[in-house]
Amino acid sequence: MNGWLWAGQIILAAAFVLGGGAKIVLPKEKLRPMMPWVDDMSANAVRGIGAIEVIGGAGAVLPWATGIAPVLTPIAAVGLALVMVGGFITHARRDEYSRTPSNLVLFVIAVLVAIGRF
Repeated sequence: MNGWLWAGQIILAAAFVLGGGAKIVLPKEKLRPMMPWVDDMSANAVRGIGAIEVIGGAGAVLPWATGIAPVLTPIAAVGLALVMVGGFITHARRDEYSRTPSNLVLFVIAVLVAIGRF
């Protein structure tokens, strides 16, 4: 079970650190082809979402790996699950249902990590 939880944590970290990092460093114009929802938000809101994703992604791995405040790992996983709920709602509101499977998959992984690590 520990191996599966680690796999989930690494998937979360990779997805959110990479995706969130892109939201932080790339302008909205470059994000628009991949993420059309950025049109609904200010550049600062997109960067804020990116920052939350990077912090959550790091929190999914680092506390557990270092043994420093490991309770932060399941808390980060809960936070990432909530981010995915927000992403799903945003896509549904925009009738972008073809973009929701990734939200659902990452939500499930985040919930399983949170349950397994609490």
